Amino acid sequence: MTMTGELTVCDARLDDAAAVAQIYAHYVLESTATFETEPPSEAETRRRIAATLEAGYPFVLVRDGGETGRVIGFGFAHRYGPRVGYRYSVETTIFVEPTSVGRGIGGTLLGAVLAQCEARGFRQAFAVIAESEPASVVLHARAGFRPVGTLAGAGWKHGKWLDVFIMQRQLDEGNQSLPQETVT
Repeated sequence: MTMTGELTVCDARLDDAAAVAQIYAHYVLESTATFETEPPSEAETRRRIAATLEAGYPFVLVRDGGETGRVIGFGFAHRYGPRVGYRYSVETTIFVEPTSVGRGIGGTLLGAVLAQCEARGFRQAFAVIAESEPASVVLHARAGFRPVGTLAGAGWKHGKWLDVFIMQRQLDEGNQSLPQETVT
């Protein structure tokens, strides 16, 4: 757990599923930050948190007001692609409660997720960002991600086609050395 002013960064627990689901539901219903169209239930969110943690990936929260405070953001990583060759690469995901955007929470979450990924031996991090989210592009650029591609018209939501930007950041030594065989 890390304290930054009035914010606490900590690992997610299964009983955080309701708060995570509530934050995510806003983005599912009101934005194109995710291409899901139906908010996952609390039970599904609990399953997703458990699956992420059981697979050896980080799932972190920011709480406002200390260790037992209200969840105001979450971030996690998962394997970038389904094939075993991607086992050293992760995709990062960050969501912040809409009323808390602009407080540095996204950067705090992203930094915590990346630090945990490096500690676990992952070598590359990718961000997959809808064109409608320029603040996310800036957030990731500040964290050392660089643009590596655009998927034109890759997503359809709210009545329009959306491009998707791919950004990449090396973790630890990246592809400059052989990996350790400890990553799941």
